[in-house]
Amino acid sequence: MILSPLARERFAYRRSRARRSTLVALASTVVFAGAVVVAVTSAPGWPRVQETFLDVRIGWESLPAIAAGLWLNVRVLVVAELGVLVLGLLIAVLRTLRGPVFFPLRALATGYVDLFRGVPLLIALYLIGFGLPALRLQGVPNDTAVLGTITLILIYSAYVAEVFRAGIESVHPSQRAAARSLGLSYRQSMRLVILPQAVRRVLPPLLNDFVALQKDVGLISVLGAVDAIRAAQIASARSFDFTPYVVAALLFVLLAVPTGRIADAVAARASRRQGLA
Repeated sequence: MILSPLARERFAYRRSRARRSTLVALASTVVFAGAVVVAVTSAPGWPRVQETFLDVRIGWESLPAIAAGLWLNVRVLVVAELGVLVLGLLIAVLRTLRGPVFFPLRALATGYVDLFRGVPLLIALYLIGFGLPALRLQGVPNDTAVLGTITLILIYSAYVAEVFRAGIESVHPSQRAAARSLGLSYRQSMRLVILPQAVRRVLPPLLNDFVALQKDVGLISVLGAVDAIRAAQIASARSFDFTPYVVAALLFVLLAVPTGRIADAVAARASRRQGLA
């Protein structure tokens, strides 16, 4: 493509501005990071903190067990995300049903959201993880990882249901009316017209909920499951050192960073589509 002299001048100016902004951002980041490092390492208690939390030998020795525990967290996360998506969408659809005949279903869905959105996750883990097996019912699982996954699905589906409901209600009523005027049934209009638009609109907050879920999968350790946090706890008790917890924290950060960047990219793309950026 051939550019005019004025267009080339504008292009060169924008490139120089972008290069200057990058250099300023890099320099300020280096200065800020250096100031933080100097402030931390010059603290009076830094040698003690370094010995207790940053022992390279203990961290390296505990890494295999913590990584094996993290694999359990990843499996729980995948199953929980799928369960949250299905159950959250079902509850959202029930809450948006119209007509007096569906009042019991709407009330049931509303009560579910109020209950599991109000109960702290830690308490729900104790109640379901220890209370459900105590009933000694036939077919009730006793595996702590399974019980933890069920609890995560119940709690997070309440939050995700509200995200889906916001997306469904953000679709203009004329879309539903147009679909019905074309002869589509309620189920077809939801599946072909309403839900595709609703899911696209709520994708950024949905991904943020899943980033939060990635951290909370570590709470299943309170039930006794040997995940990354429990493995770090065992290693810490053996070595009388907190470095295994730092290793576990770093692994969770590495797990969360890709999802966070994907959420940012999806949010930026949605903003560009709406003409906000």
